[in-house]
Amino acid sequence: MKAILDEFQLTGEHSGVGSGAWLSAEGRTLEVRSPIDNGVIGRIRTAARSDYEAVISRAQKAFESWRTVPAPKRGEIVRQIGEALRAHKQELGALVSLEVGKIRAEGAGEVQEMIDIADFAVGQSRMLYGLSMHSERPDHRMYEQWHPLGPIGVVTAFNFPVAVWAWNAMIALVAGNTVVWKPSSKAALSAIAATKIVWEVLERQDLPQGIVNLVIGDRQSVGEPVAHDRRLPLISATGSVAMGREVARAVAGRLGRSLLELGGNNGIIVTPSADFKLAVPAIVFGAVGTAGQRCTSTRRLIIHESIYEALAAALIQAYRQVVVGNPLAA
Repeated sequence: MKAILDEFQLTGEHSGVGSGAWLSAEGRTLEVRSPIDNGVIGRIRTAARSDYEAVISRAQKAFESWRTVPAPKRGEIVRQIGEALRAHKQELGALVSLEVGKIRAEGAGEVQEMIDIADFAVGQSRMLYGLSMHSERPDHRMYEQWHPLGPIGVVTAFNFPVAVWAWNAMIALVAGNTVVWKPSSKAALSAIAATKIVWEVLERQDLPQGIVNLVIGDRQSVGEPVAHDRRLPLISATGSVAMGREVARAVAGRLGRSLLELGGNNGIIVTPSADFKLAVPAIVFGAVGTAGQRCTSTRRLIIHESIYEALAAALIQAYRQVVVGNPLAA
């Protein structure tokens, strides 16, 4: 465990507020506990409302220059971010496993998702197309051109503490937006580590601080301000349906835009023609994968009565093979 934390310099108390450099946070101290044994693995000084204001101000200022960087050059920077993530894939994946409880392979797989979206975003940086149309007025032409919105707020949940942020951030960056990340307090160390990796890339460029921002804090100091802040024209939030309703209401009330990825109560239907060699692993992984904490986790089975007994026996046998213990050992 110490080696994982040392890799990202996360021992001792760490600031949870930064805009290219770590700021002095004025909020309460958050104890980060691992679900493996409920032991404390880190301490983070969270944001007060004044810290949140400082981050938003820096994100706004950085946006004015970041938006003028040609999109292919923004894509090149995102390409370098993807390469940095490749270099730290195993270490960051291990930290994700330590902090949220998924097995090591899934932790590394989550970082691979970050790498994949960075690769995708690089291509998108050269595909910000717009239509060109004929006008009914002489000597006029009409065309559409896409412009960045501004600082984008990204709120992420604990079950995918870094991949979901990357899905949003990499696309936002190539489009010319800056990013303000409010991660789950249950996965704050992973967010800090991912932010450090990105900042190392940005520091090598002649770019202002404030392009990628992190603000860790509670609902009152950070969560609610993010949803209500007119300076954040788009909020992407991942979490429960109850959270999504509140975010949607707050953002819509100020005529902002929201992207919501919320939890569900997913079921699998198994018919008499089902191939058990496919159905059983799919059911077990759907329920057990990511320590049972996917927004698409399987929670119900709807089984035809003619195969119920046979499928139940096969599932019992499969579950007996599931190893319970330290996910870093898997």
